[in-house]
Amino acid sequence: MQRIAAVGLVLVVLLTGCGSSKKPSAQSQAVQKEADYYEIDQLEKTWHRASSRQNVDLMMTIWAPGATFSVGPDTYNGKAQIRAFFMHKAGPFKPKHQWVSETPAYKIRITANGDKGTLYFECHYADVKTGKVVNTVAADQNVQKINGKWLITSSAASPVTLTR
Repeated sequence: MQRIAAVGLVLVVLLTGCGSSKKPSAQSQAVQKEADYYEIDQLEKTWHRASSRQNVDLMMTIWAPGATFSVGPDTYNGKAQIRAFFMHKAGPFKPKHQWVSETPAYKIRITANGDKGTLYFECHYADVKTGKVVNTVAADQNVQKINGKWLITSSAASPVTLTR
């Protein structure tokens, strides 16, 4: 939490400058892009924390109100339908499953351009009791900064195969 506060303070100082109305410097633009990447990456971290803890309320904090989520042939529109998917259909959220979710860092891709961006990651779900990977899924998402917070506006999930 202290790191987030420190990053925020540095951003405020760097981005406010002397109150000039000139175009932001290349340095302040680079700092803003890094901050955006960091915040977008927090969506992935929250996703895995929520699915590992079977916390649907936490999962829903990363979705925009009118978001869409496509899983195979099914598309869920809006937070209510997306919530119902996680509560009733998503494997990691089934009470009988004790899974931990993670993404290897090299399987994360982030872009940001102004208030829009993309986020791709893979979910590798491991059974807590056996330690074996039981499911793998890719999430390819569009994200947007809405009211100062990065949120998922659309997501498409698909199975992936782990290779050695």
